[in-house]
Amino acid sequence: MAKKRKVGNLLALAVLSHLTERPMHPYELGRTLQDRGDSRSIKFNHGSLYMVVQQLAKAGFIAEQETSRDGQRPERTVYALTDAGRTELREWLRELVETPEHEYPQFVSALSLIGALPPGEVVELLGRRLSHLAEQRAGIQAEIDKTLAQGVPELFIVEERFRVTLLDAESSFVERFVKSITEPEGDWVKVWDAFHSRQPSSGEPLS
Repeated sequence: MAKKRKVGNLLALAVLSHLTERPMHPYELGRTLQDRGDSRSIKFNHGSLYMVVQQLAKAGFIAEQETSRDGQRPERTVYALTDAGRTELREWLRELVETPEHEYPQFVSALSLIGALPPGEVVELLGRRLSHLAEQRAGIQAEIDKTLAQGVPELFIVEERFRVTLLDAESSFVERFVKSITEPEGDWVKVWDAFHSRQPSSGEPLS
């Protein structure tokens, strides 16, 4: 069972990780998160980042190192990683890498309720999904190729490799699911279709 963290937001994990390099102020942390592509994996904005920084400081995982002002700009507080923060980072990362967690992706939720749509429409929608998946894969692969061409070590694109693998796996599943509907074994698709033939069309009131 996953340990309950004092600051459980994954944005906090990213902040702790980047502070292993050097002390930074929140603005620099935000810029680093954007430049490194972390925003593709972790949702954040200016407000959420500052809130997480405050939570980490309160928990004792980071500490104020200095505060400076550049001209008329607001003061900027530089934060450094504490020993407790370094321990938290390593323990949290080890847990995430080692222990699978049950997640609730939207597509899985849709699949659990897919019978509410007629099989013909499902096939059409899944065909469009396959096109979207192919576009996403091509985009990510192009970024991988570009990054490697710049001499960036493979270590720093491992999450993109994982995304490509997940897209390939999802595409393979969707293709098999479509085939199971269009070339069914047994009468389950007929039963599914018959159910919808008895239902009012969308836009008709249920009575």
